[in-house]
Amino acid sequence: MKKIWIAFSLMIILSFSALIWVGVKTYQEQPPIPEKVLVEETSETLFTKEQIQRGQNVWESIGGMEVGSIWGHGSYVAPDWNADWIHKEAVYLLDKWANEDYKKNYENLHEEQKATLKARLVSQVKTNTFDSKNITISKDRKEAIESNMEHYTKIFSEGHEKYAIPRDLLTDVSKLHDLNAFIFWSSWAASTNRIDDNVTYTSNWPHEPLIDNKITTGAQMWSGFSIILLLFFVGMMVWYYLKNIHQEDDQILSDHDPLLNIKILPAQRSILKYFFVISLLIGLQVLLGIVTVHYGVEGQHFFGFELSQYLPYTISRTWHTQLAIFWIAAAWLATGLFIAPMISGKTFKYEKFGINFLFVALLIIVVGSMIGEWLGVKQYLDLTVNFFFGHQGYEYMDLGRFWQILLGVGLVLWMVIVGAHILVGIRRKDSSKNLLILFLIAVVAIGSFFFSGLMYGEHSTLSMINYWRWWLVHLWVEGFFEVFATVVIAFLFVKMKLLRPKSAGKATVLSAIIFLSGGIIGTLHHLYFSGTTIHAIALGATFSALEVVPLTLIGFEIWENWNLLKVKEWVQRYKWPIYFFLSVSFWNMLGAGVFGFMINPPIALYYVQGLNTTAVHAHTALFGVYGMLGMGLVLFCLRIISKTNWNEKPLKIAFWALNIGLIAMVALSLLPQGIIQTMASIEHGYWYARSSEVLYSDSMQIIKWLRVVGDVIFSVGIVYFCTFIVKETLNCFKK
Repeated sequence: MKKIWIAFSLMIILSFSALIWVGVKTYQEQPPIPEKVLVEETSETLFTKEQIQRGQNVWESIGGMEVGSIWGHGSYVAPDWNADWIHKEAVYLLDKWANEDYKKNYENLHEEQKATLKARLVSQVKTNTFDSKNITISKDRKEAIESNMEHYTKIFSEGHEKYAIPRDLLTDVSKLHDLNAFIFWSSWAASTNRIDDNVTYTSNWPHEPLIDNKITTGAQMWSGFSIILLLFFVGMMVWYYLKNIHQEDDQILSDHDPLLNIKILPAQRSILKYFFVISLLIGLQVLLGIVTVHYGVEGQHFFGFELSQYLPYTISRTWHTQLAIFWIAAAWLATGLFIAPMISGKTFKYEKFGINFLFVALLIIVVGSMIGEWLGVKQYLDLTVNFFFGHQGYEYMDLGRFWQILLGVGLVLWMVIVGAHILVGIRRKDSSKNLLILFLIAVVAIGSFFFSGLMYGEHSTLSMINYWRWWLVHLWVEGFFEVFATVVIAFLFVKMKLLRPKSAGKATVLSAIIFLSGGIIGTLHHLYFSGTTIHAIALGATFSALEVVPLTLIGFEIWENWNLLKVKEWVQRYKWPIYFFLSVSFWNMLGAGVFGFMINPPIALYYVQGLNTTAVHAHTALFGVYGMLGMGLVLFCLRIISKTNWNEKPLKIAFWALNIGLIAMVALSLLPQGIIQTMASIEHGYWYARSSEVLYSDSMQIIKWLRVVGDVIFSVGIVYFCTFIVKETLNCFKK
């Protein structure tokens, strides 16, 4: 174990060194914000730095990534504003020059004439005119920019049915002007080459044939290398597994349920109210998901009723994604609070008070942040107040800074409560020591890495905000929570005497090394085109491929967990929690593995970032893996508390409806939508894949409606699961 811990420590140090190094490079070489944008011929000031920065805050206040996207990060109904801006500006200039030179629109010209004007466009758009202080543009570009500004001002003030943008979203003239300034600057960074280079600040993203924005050689090369590396390490992993498969059996067979006679302490019983609220949050999240999806069909309406005036798409999607994080995290944290006394065998003074305080804080954060986001999007808060109490504008990090800080304080309290119990267990120095050390590392990481979301300020640049945002979304949620979940399940199986503590500790540390060795640096696969350099593409592509490696042996994990149900009759008591863990393994392989790698290589993400292919991965990984795991953990805790036999029929219906519904949702709707958009992106450009022409075509509308099949089945599963949890929680309260 000493060698294994040395390997774990080196992996952590080297991985974070690489991740921080790329962060430093990103800070040093991010797209510059000019003091002024000047018109070359007249020296007229079109935009100032203050207006661009304020425009970013305006964009955040209307929902940011929840209404369209910037640099590919955001929602799917409205366009990517950069791809749309670049294309419209290019078309305006080409038509202007074509009419001036040939008295025809660009599309009516001969190929030779088109080539001449396109070369002129590429030269004007791609040439970097930033002189370390200002950006200069031509008078022709000024006209194109003003045309775009008129177009976007109309969209954000009068609304747009097909973009699910309500009327009067923005009415302040200065806010509309500054929002346009921000969209211009972020589009400039995506279309202008870096100084002394032949790629843009976003590595030539988005794909736009009119300005020769095409995938870079480096992105193609590192994509190929990542696939070769994936195949190599999959082979190594299979070899390692086959080499060790016949080692001594780790299972300990017991003739009775070791958990049946565990005394439930008052502090543990106080966790029950968490499960009740978690069920309510799940139900609310699904309802908001139904509303959000329907906006993609009717735009402003919900079956004819203009719901957008009261609940805009921006808010319904914000709440839908945010509630997913809330209830999943709450399920995992509540599980930690519940099993912690099982480690130490006691409770501490004021522990129950701490648990109740956390519960109240959770309710305040959920309700307060949701109200604040609604007020922010409806423009009832000024921009600074919005940053702290309203809508920050970043997907999965929408809640205002005040609510973030309050949640961080709660996580520190959770870390102290759970960590104190683990320390007691470690001091016993028994065979569970290594398992508990990793448990403590995961708990401390969860409590501390959440604060990475506080590493940027109100006026930070978009590149650095995205960098720290993915520290939170990828490292906190997908990284250390994953380690936490692995340890929790191993600990529960050890307590059930289905695994030996020593071998469980060794296996979990090795699993953490394998997972985090790809997962930490793999964070960069979210940042290929976010104002970063080739370093992010090289490291992100290489190490995100390694994230898939352990998932290739998921089939063996499913088989092993399935066999747990057969070792003794009493294990059937935990059938449905184990079934949910089996489901987690399946979706880990399909949702995180197959669908994740489908979009992770740079050559893939270049064309599909922000399309419904991303939604495929998001739903199958976030719910399929983390949601199912949260449900399984809740069921496991309730099974330990409840000593009576369960009516298992509702759980059977819930389990199969959830899994079948999720498969149908993806197979009938999300994946076909993503494939159609991908073809459009490759053939015509990214702007077209996100356009209303594609999203509201007849075939896409039919595919959108087909989602009803999966959604109905899935919703039945949610109703049965939540109803069961509420009833069982109330029964446990009475006992």
